[in-house]
Amino acid sequence: MRRTLLQSVFLYTCVFAVAIFTTGPLLWLVTMSVSAPTDLTEVPLRWIPSEFDFSRYGALLDIDGGSGERFLSALRNSILTAGGATAIALFLAIPAAYSFSRRNASMVLLFAFLATIMMPPITYILPLYSTFSSLGMLNKTITLVIVYTAMLLPFATWLMKANIDVLPLEVEQAAFMEGASTAYTIRTVVLPLALPAIAATAMLSFLVAWDEFFYALIFTNDLSAKTLPVAIADFSAGRVTDYGVIASVGVLATLPPAILAICFQKFIVSGLVAGSVKG
Repeated sequence: MRRTLLQSVFLYTCVFAVAIFTTGPLLWLVTMSVSAPTDLTEVPLRWIPSEFDFSRYGALLDIDGGSGERFLSALRNSILTAGGATAIALFLAIPAAYSFSRRNASMVLLFAFLATIMMPPITYILPLYSTFSSLGMLNKTITLVIVYTAMLLPFATWLMKANIDVLPLEVEQAAFMEGASTAYTIRTVVLPLALPAIAATAMLSFLVAWDEFFYALIFTNDLSAKTLPVAIADFSAGRVTDYGVIASVGVLATLPPAILAICFQKFIVSGLVAGSVKG
């Protein structure tokens, strides 16, 4: 009995520590966003705001203001680039994953795809920059969509293949016996069964593209194409830095992926677990 009690205490202590470790920075970010500027520069640090100031959120959501224009433009660009790259990567990854899983495509090719995402991003900067510059495609949203698609495609293909491997082959064979084509079988049999995997892959791919900073910094230089990570860096580039504004931008930037994660939580968990077992 005593041992069981100690195990329970240890388990809940670990859970509490992990919860504090993961939610603590986010709670502090929210606190900073509503704190007065003087509270953020006091020594010792003031953990509880002397007054709650929500004006920064209003300024960031005001399209006519300077800060609002920068933030909303960057938000739009991030949604377009991350969403567009995720959609294209999934569209290409699903048939590619099916080929590796069911048509015995060369695994050497898959490992070669995976090797490309293991290289540091700076390796590709010079050839990519020269190519896009010669095509007149610098500082364009479509450029980031192309780069992010190439970055996400190997990861999405690998994750989808792991999930297609565990799908029952008999269902597909029955469809083929009825005269169904490969494309029809993928669309009507494989995709419904792999829906959790698709949701998990889409969510993780979207997060990778949403948080990407390096390529967005190099390939963009004004509001027409800058994404949120670059915009956040711009907010801290002035002589006088308003940490409350940076925190507010950070809070608002976490909302789209957080909302997606909450909406697709059930699919994400089942999709990630499905590919971990076989048979």
